[in-house]
Amino acid sequence: MLRVIGLLLLIPLFDILVLVALATRIGAVATVALVVLTALLGLLLVRAEGRHTLRKIQEKLQRGEIPEDEVVDGGLLIAAGAFLLTPGIVTDLVGLLLALPPTRYPVRLAVKKFVVTPYVDSKTGGIYTGGVYTAGFPEDDPDGDYDTYDMGDDEYSVDRGSGSDN
Repeated sequence: MLRVIGLLLLIPLFDILVLVALATRIGAVATVALVVLTALLGLLLVRAEGRHTLRKIQEKLQRGEIPEDEVVDGGLLIAAGAFLLTPGIVTDLVGLLLALPPTRYPVRLAVKKFVVTPYVDSKTGGIYTGGVYTAGFPEDDPDGDYDTYDMGDDEYSVDRGSGSDN
């Protein structure tokens, strides 16, 4: 985690160095125009990709599927927008990499592997199986009347008795 924070703090420093080097080559006005142009184009791209991702989320929800990849893509698009709003060439480049689908795909895989999965495992004790909690099977209840689902500090019992609605 400290490495990620350190990397995020190095990006603005590197961005300043690139802006100064670019301004000495093409001039200050052209550098500012380039930064503004890349930010505007990038934000238009993020807007279009955000609408596309939202449409895919709605389609998956209508089919009764969990939109895992689309939710991660939405988070990456929010980060892309933040990078694009930050003035600088390096931050605009990072924002564009997060906004374009071909470059967002490997980032999404890394985020799911190194962020989402460890988070879910830490919250569920590694027992999460994609929507079904596997704790509390009938062998845990000797009389067979209740199944207990242990979800961290909360515990829920489900009546498996008579089969009637009450």
